Amino acid sequence: MDLLPLLRALSDGQFHSGEQLGANLCLSRSAVWKHVERLRELGVEVHSVTGKGYRLPATFDLLERDTILAFLGRESEGWKDCFEVLFTVGSTNAEAMRLAHEGADRYVILAEHQNRGRGRRGRVWVSPLGANIYFSMVASFQAGIAALEGLSLAVALHVVRALELEGVSGLGVKWPNDILLGGRKLAGILLEVCGDLAGPCKVVIGLGLNIKMPKSMSALIDQPYTDLSLHFQGRPDRNRIIASLMRQLSLGLEEFTVSGFAPLHSYWDNLDVFRNVMVEVRAGSNVTRGRVLGVSDTGALILETIDGLKVMAGGELMPSLRPMMGDVCRDS
Repeated sequence: MDLLPLLRALSDGQFHSGEQLGANLCLSRSAVWKHVERLRELGVEVHSVTGKGYRLPATFDLLERDTILAFLGRESEGWKDCFEVLFTVGSTNAEAMRLAHEGADRYVILAEHQNRGRGRRGRVWVSPLGANIYFSMVASFQAGIAALEGLSLAVALHVVRALELEGVSGLGVKWPNDILLGGRKLAGILLEVCGDLAGPCKVVIGLGLNIKMPKSMSALIDQPYTDLSLHFQGRPDRNRIIASLMRQLSLGLEEFTVSGFAPLHSYWDNLDVFRNVMVEVRAGSNVTRGRVLGVSDTGALILETIDGLKVMAGGELMPSLRPMMGDVCRDS
């Protein structure tokens, strides 16, 4: 079932009758109805009114490869042969990892929809069709996995920088790599690595960024979240934002290869919504409680605990940080 032609037909936000859609798409009215129901199952809000037909609640911007390349301008030459937009996929990270194993050194995968989207610590990343950005980038490093300390924090900061350049303000970060807006999660990052511990390796950088999450998805999300549409002046342009992300991450990864996380240390401190907050960090069955003093030059979390200072690396059993009961994090 190819849903893209129907989405394109409805993307203007106007009513279209089932009969008109069927004639334009060479489908029966029954087939149009089935396509609409499938869109709804994938998280797309489609309104239907007897006598008027079907419409989306607002104009709908599909991801367009050529549009993104146009926004990239001069940088587009370097991406033409290693950049792909998919309609639906199990997981953009899984697809990017497959390409990395097959030899890709640099690649970007985007999708309108994921049916097996993944977050950190095995969580499901809710990925309704056409609502958000599901983005994975393959990047190559020559110095081995040990040289990647602080990379997840650096990636988060470069995503923040890309969004700031697009006019988004009030962003904050949560160790090791969540991006918050108004105290709620806006984006999550998942890094997956393959390669040599001491030699060349590849990293798949996965980003889920909420643009306009349908209300119908709320019950599936187990933490406070927000999306750009609630904070953005005007309507967020996903294609333009993706181009900005690609540009900023490319520059940021080059800088990280040379200098690591240290030059970004103060930038992180300025955005850290949990700085000076009492938190607990869960890593497997272990729970560590303390006050966040900041991070080190390698991106490790520094906690003041009852047993003294404790430094926790981001790779320690994929830790989860949350505020302790009775302590509220400050606004970002």
